Amino acid sequence: MSSPDPTVPPGDAGGESAEAGYYHLAKAVLYREYLIFVRYPANAVGAIVVSLIFFGLLFYGGRMLAGQALTDSLEGIVVGYFLWTLSVGAYSSVSNDIRSDVSWGTLERHFMTPFGFAPVAFAKGVAKVVRTFLTSTVVLAVMLLVTGTTLALPVVTILVVATFTILSVMGLGFAAGGLSVLYKRIGNWLNLLQFGFVVLISAPAFELSWTEFLPLVHGSALLQRAMRDGTRIWEFSPADLALLVGVAAVYVVAGYAVFHYASRRARRLGVLGDY
Repeated sequence: MSSPDPTVPPGDAGGESAEAGYYHLAKAVLYREYLIFVRYPANAVGAIVVSLIFFGLLFYGGRMLAGQALTDSLEGIVVGYFLWTLSVGAYSSVSNDIRSDVSWGTLERHFMTPFGFAPVAFAKGVAKVVRTFLTSTVVLAVMLLVTGTTLALPVVTILVVATFTILSVMGLGFAAGGLSVLYKRIGNWLNLLQFGFVVLISAPAFELSWTEFLPLVHGSALLQRAMRDGTRIWEFSPADLALLVGVAAVYVVAGYAVFHYASRRARRLGVLGDY
């Protein structure tokens, strides 16, 4: 008698067979992410520690060099670093998962699922973003404790703004994953984009209106207003919210289109399973 699949949530195995829906897909990938977290807690704790070490270097090193200038901008740095950890998690959740499937030889199995590979990759990305939200919240709490900074924390506003902000980054992750499927070992180039997130998150300080249409820029400005000034979601103008949602939608659709084109081309060239 075969043992049950540990990645299937309890209650979903056995019984009457039913057609799987997107609810079952979301439930399965969330349960999978929970199992990974429970079985490998050292890795999850290590990610938090690494994030805190980077912030410690930024904070204490900057205080030694900049002194009062850093203290005056500390709230913005804390908010920006919080958004950066979320962005890196969202980007890598999609691109790294696709690259792992390519290297492990499991990519073709995803294409044969009833859902298709893109919905599976997106669901796995969302599950990892949920975990990233939890770990980044721990990092934020420690940053506030270490620096003695006080921020407004309107939870609903932060969740809405941060979610739409990092959706654009997930779109970039889809595009990066598609390039990985087609060109294989290009991870070093794709990882460089994570450092570009720092520039995008800092862009609102330069007050260049055209940068609002780039990923992270407008969302970073709104998140700063929410966490520094206590602005609630209903206090943002309709134009601000429309731009936030529009940028997220454009980059998710564009990233999916790049992924779809790259994966189809890889299948036509017969290199889908190569590595």
